[in-house]
Amino acid sequence: MSFSTTTAKLRLAAFVAVPVLALTVACGGSDDVTGTRSHDAVADVPSPKGGSSEGASTANTPNTPSAPSAPSAKSAGKSAYYDAQVAFVRCMRAKGGYKDYPDPKLSGHLDWDKINRIGSQPGRNEGIKAGKNNVCVDELQAAMAVEPKRDQQKSYESMLAHAQCMRDNGISRFTNPVMSGGNAVPGGDPNPASPVYDPASPAYKEAREACASKLLDGLDGMQ
Repeated sequence: MSFSTTTAKLRLAAFVAVPVLALTVACGGSDDVTGTRSHDAVADVPSPKGGSSEGASTANTPNTPSAPSAPSAKSAGKSAYYDAQVAFVRCMRAKGGYKDYPDPKLSGHLDWDKINRIGSQPGRNEGIKAGKNNVCVDELQAAMAVEPKRDQQKSYESMLAHAQCMRDNGISRFTNPVMSGGNAVPGGDPNPASPVYDPASPAYKEAREACASKLLDGLDGMQ
């Protein structure tokens, strides 16, 4: 495009349940064509685990990274979060179909720059959020539940600057974040259930790269 339990639920709702959130603060004007796709496209985001998780495939990756190693020094407030993210990454490698899923950062946040590069490879986007058949959604929920509190005003300001940057770089319908109940709710694609933008398109990738510095650590996978 850390939190209290309420914010974690907001993120999970946006991240796992694929809501149809119509943000009224979307930028107006004519739509750009480059970097967009039809409203008939299906959002590639995981839904809550339910039903069969059979056939969790593994990626054809020649080298399997070692298990994430603990950082040399972690604050007590981040320890549980980091450990939970390590468990999620291990699940993604062992059962989720992504043997090359990257280690979390020392902060505990996932390395979305590397994750998005993996997901942009042909045939590897499905399941990048929570594993094939959403087999790792329980580990994802557990990590989000212990994510340290974040300054919501600073998060909002960071995402707002990022949204403006994305529009300035050609992604004209990228929506602003909003504050809801004291929590920053990410902006992004104006229609998450049927995405307008294709994150794998050259135009979108260029805008993301140009605006990456606008997002605080841990927000890069949110909008």
